[in-house]
Amino acid sequence: MDITSLILLGMAGLGIVSNNTSISVAMVILLLIRVTRLTQVFPWLEKYGLTIGIIILTIGVMSPLASGTISLSTITSSFLHWQSLLAIAIGMLVAYLGGRGVTLMGNNPTIVAGLLVGTVLGVALFRGVPVGPLIAAGILSLLIGKS
Repeated sequence: MDITSLILLGMAGLGIVSNNTSISVAMVILLLIRVTRLTQVFPWLEKYGLTIGIIILTIGVMSPLASGTISLSTITSSFLHWQSLLAIAIGMLVAYLGGRGVTLMGNNPTIVAGLLVGTVLGVALFRGVPVGPLIAAGILSLLIGKS
């Protein structure tokens, strides 16, 4: 077994130990793609995987609105409470950071590995969610002065 497969297996193990199904499933799927020699899928995943993931994440976030769980009056009232206004501001900041992160990751592929490892470790060890690379890259872009 090659080192890349061992790393994927180790990260899947971290997901199992930390009871994080999303990391475990993602690593096992990538490992299966790798060992079944379906490697022609990887360029497609690298090119479209992030976009597909963001679409699925957006569907999940917007589902309460689409299902009627969150009404128009609830959305309207969110402009009347300071916590909701703060949530709107933070949502805008995170979206901005994510945009900067996409640009930084595209322009500096050498930092992608560190961001990915840090995100996977954060998900596995701290029960985070794997949206971290974009936001982490956005924060990093602010720190190193690149957009």
